Amino acid sequence: MSTPGERSLRSRSPGDPEGTTITSHDEMVVEAQLGRAPRSIHAVGHRCPCGNPDVVTTEPRLDDGTPFPTTYYLTCPRAASLIGTLEAGGLMREMTERLAEDDDLRAGYGQAHEAYLAARAEIEARSGHSVPEIAGVSAGGMPDRVKCLHVLAGQSLAQGRGVNPLGDEVLDRLGAWWSSGPCVPTGPTDGQA
Repeated sequence: MSTPGERSLRSRSPGDPEGTTITSHDEMVVEAQLGRAPRSIHAVGHRCPCGNPDVVTTEPRLDDGTPFPTTYYLTCPRAASLIGTLEAGGLMREMTERLAEDDDLRAGYGQAHEAYLAARAEIEARSGHSVPEIAGVSAGGMPDRVKCLHVLAGQSLAQGRGVNPLGDEVLDRLGAWWSSGPCVPTGPTDGQA
């Protein structure tokens, strides 16, 4: 049972079978990370080593009724900025070219697409909301191309390494983005998990 400051919304990702409760404090941290109020959070998808959420799992339909295919939303501004640099450097184009040439990579990326869809379907089933407008659509360009490294990294963090080979590669290229401490102030317990 949730305490008054918690919601008992749970993520059921392979890397987190019990789910992660999101607290009101987590929501305040995510708002500080994004610079705006978060929309339709289902759960914390992954926590940074500093203890803050760095990925949230979102509902497939936003509170305003809009279909939202990005199930794993990267919230850490430090990681997002580093990923933006990778995107600007042409990594998405390079990865898309490799998908066309490497059968094993293409198969692994296709499986990542299916894992993404399965996770969203679980959230739909738990919430009782069907979202046919985005049926078969994952995110980040999957399964045929790469159009958003943030999505791929978010999936690798939330569902665990080994699910999305290109997301894992993005994380490898980022290094320890958290090593200088929390990306946003978290209050009197800054830096304590």
